[in-house]
Amino acid sequence: MATFALICIDRPDSLALRMATRERHFAHVAAHPGLVRLAGPFLDEAGAMAGSLFIIEAPDIAAVRAFHAADPYTTAGLFERVELRPWRATVGAVP
Repeated sequence: MATFALICIDRPDSLALRMATRERHFAHVAAHPGLVRLAGPFLDEAGAMAGSLFIIEAPDIAAVRAFHAADPYTTAGLFERVELRPWRATVGAVP
């Protein structure tokens, strides 16, 4: 298994889209137990959700790409930009 950081930045003024898609996004994550090790939203200066960070453990980068492509946030067009990178924890622990 390998670990990856998936960094997703929302399109401007897309909080309503995020909220409308949120429950389907959570269902998608729940349908892949053990894949997402840690995740949560980025916040803007006002404290509103403005993106997502995922730490994902998967067999390879193709599995992460497939997970991301099927995410309702992705299919709804929420993200302005996405970066996927191999990642290694060196301080602290990933659950």
